Amino acid sequence: MSIPNGPFLNAIGILIGALIGLSQLKPFSLRTQLLCRNAIGALMIVFGIRLFYLSLDGNSLSCFKQALIAFLAIILGSWIGKLFRLQKFSNYLGRLATSAITAANRNPSHPSSDGLNACAILFCAAPLGIIGAAADGLSGYWYLLAVKAAMDALAMSGFVRIFRWPAALSALPVFVFLGALSLSAQLARTVMDTPQINAVNAATGLISCIITIVVFEVRRVELANYLPALVVAPLLTKWMG
Repeated sequence: MSIPNGPFLNAIGILIGALIGLSQLKPFSLRTQLLCRNAIGALMIVFGIRLFYLSLDGNSLSCFKQALIAFLAIILGSWIGKLFRLQKFSNYLGRLATSAITAANRNPSHPSSDGLNACAILFCAAPLGIIGAAADGLSGYWYLLAVKAAMDALAMSGFVRIFRWPAALSALPVFVFLGALSLSAQLARTVMDTPQINAVNAATGLISCIITIVVFEVRRVELANYLPALVVAPLLTKWMG
């Protein structure tokens, strides 16, 4: 058992973003940032739909049943997430990171460790990282974490201008956190059958498509509340099997 490719890609993306940010005299223009955001959103929905499609197996009736399980898992998962207030916890982490960023903007001599902590919180708490690590560990589908690597690189190119080079060290806790999630998914795979793995991947593909709603700023979505769907999906598969 070894750490899949996704966590490495995400950590490398953060470091590349830091190098770009430190070497630039000026930050990216708004037009360039918008172009990058749209490209990232497009890739995310493509890879999400592809994962969902690859997770459907068998005849038409079987594929319909698997798709239904994935949609039910998303619905039930969001209810469970609301019950446990996962989005509120995610918002709390976001506020901690935002406070550090605001303080650094007001006071350039702010402790550099705050930048490391703020970036690590933002990059680790991102729902795309959690579902991407699950897909990578279960099936070696590292594409979602590759998209997150590009997203984090763009963000780091701006953060490093505020916090300087210590912010790039956030690549290490991100690698450790996502690596641990991927290894946990590999362990879970040993006690899951193929239909259950497919159900998790199908739900992951749907969640990644939901994330694009936020990326394209269509509307606010409580993304963290959908994470329990990854646990609900294999349970539904076993119950409806």
